[in-house]
Order: sequence, then C-alpha cells, then structure tokens
Amino acid sequence: MTRALLAIGSCLATAIAGAQAAPASPLARPIESTAAKPVLRWLVQDIPPHFSYRDGKPPQRGEDLGQGEVDGFLRVLVERMPQYRHEFVELSLPRFEAQARQGETLCSLLHVRTPERLQWLYFTPLHPPLLTRQVHVILRREDLARFEANGQPLQLADLLRRKDLIGLVPRDRSFGPRIDKLLTADPDQAPRSVVAGRSANLLGMLKARRMDWTLDYPATVEQYSQQHPGSPDLTRLPLAEGRSTMVATGSCSRTVAGRRAIEAIDQAVRQLAAEPPAQRDALIKSWRGPAGVEPEDLKAIHRYFDERARGPAQIE
Repeated sequence: MTRALLAIGSCLATAIAGAQAAPASPLARPIESTAAKPVLRWLVQDIPPHFSYRDGKPPQRGEDLGQGEVDGFLRVLVERMPQYRHEFVELSLPRFEAQARQGETLCSLLHVRTPERLQWLYFTPLHPPLLTRQVHVILRREDLARFEANGQPLQLADLLRRKDLIGLVPRDRSFGPRIDKLLTADPDQAPRSVVAGRSANLLGMLKARRMDWTLDYPATVEQYSQQHPGSPDLTRLPLAEGRSTMVATGSCSRTVAGRRAIEAIDQAVRQLAAEPPAQRDALIKSWRGPAGVEPEDLKAIHRYFDERARGPAQIE
C-alpha cells in the first residue's frame, strides 16, 4: 500500500512539473496585454475630407483611421499612446456635449476651443491649422457677381448686413472666435441656423436654392462637388476673417479620467514635436498620406513643433 501511494505521488509530481514547464497558450497573451489598460473613447464623425470613414463604417481600430487632417492626426496620436485601449464612438455634437456634461469621459479632435466649452472640456493644442481649414463663403457659381468685392477678400461683417442675400449655417458649430463673435453679435443680422448632421446637408440645400450662402472649408466643397456633379455648381470665396482658428486642439471631458487623458495627449504631442526634422517629415507623411501638405503648411508645422518641444505642458 505504501509503495502504491508513493508511486501515485511520484506520478502527480511529475505531471505538475510538466505542466509548469509547458509553454503558456498563446491565446492567453492578448488578455494580459489589454485587460489592464484604461479605455480612451474618441468621438468620430464622417465629415469628409477632414474625417472620413473607410467603407462607410466608423473605425473599430486605429488602423481603420484615414489620412485626413483630423482622422490622420488621430491615428498618429493613437499609435503614440499604447498605454490606452482606444475605442471610437459615433455621436452627434449635442449628444457628445450632453454625455461629457453628465460626467462621461470622452475625447475629441473635432472641437474648436471656445470659452463656453472650457466649462466642460479640457483642451490642449495639437498643431497649426492647415490652409484647408480656412473658412470660406460657399455659394452657387451663378451668383458670384452678387458677392465679389473688387478682388478683395469678402468681409463677413459686410455680408451679414446685406438684406438681399440669405445665409444659413449649422447650429452649434464653431468657426473660431472671430467668426463666432460676428455671428452672435447682432441677432437681427445673424444668418439662420439649422441642425445639420453633416456639412453635405447644407451644401445640398444651397444647390437647391434654399439659401444664398453658407460657411465651410474648401476641401469639403470640392469633395461634395465630386460626389454630386451637375448644375448648379458650387464655388467659394475667401473670407477676411476665415483663418480665425489659430491652432487645432484636442479635448477631453472635465473628469478625473479626462484630466489624465488630456495630459497623455499633451505628452504625446510634445514627444512627436521633439522628433528630429526627418522623423517629423515621416510622421507628417503618415498623417496626410498622398494628399501631403502645402509647403507653407510644412514650414508652419515645423516652427510650431520646435516651440512645442521646448515648452511645458499646455492644458486648460
């Protein structure tokens, strides 16, 4: 009996030792690498050409992000923030604001910094705005003669005073402090506003002659015109107050987790800015892809990153 028990014990010890020596199943490894990471939830919207869905579907992973100004830079950030598990949520701007105000932690690269938004979002600067983000007056080509001002940039203040032209702009959208101030200074002169899920909605209304002008970015109009050929054609005129957004920004909810997230975003931007120029060029190429950036934009980006790399964290 004793010998039998000793034999059984020896077999059990051998089996246990073999199990301990066996390599771990590869199926268990992803759980260890992702389960402990905090989740960072990003707002996404299909607003070409700045943020475009591939195959018409919201991104599920960082690799699904495109190479527009916003989605391309978000992809670069996600790659530089491996301490988080990144998720992408599609929300309207009002819904995003409601959830952030209710204490949910969400982050966005789609929000322009405004004093009102500082009540419920932290902000950090990312990069100088590209030339494609200069706001223009959008109109039908056949109406050009009614808008042109002897070759001079159109003044929004003058346009707002005109009673013969009807403007329509998206509600709750910020075009930067200078334009926003003009749009809200005199309610009697302000253009009508409508809830518009996408810029394309208003451009369709413009083509249908439901108003005479709206505000948007040139690249948005060019892409819309390619997707919706036919008369009447849309065109654009530069706006004197158009480059009112001084810097592109990232933002996160004013929560404890949101504070940690905005600090991580700021750190990732400063690390990117500290890369040697050759490395920066590679990152910019990854960011913008075949579209590239204008030479003037490239110089501005390098100047900005030189200063950003030398400076402290910038969070407000």
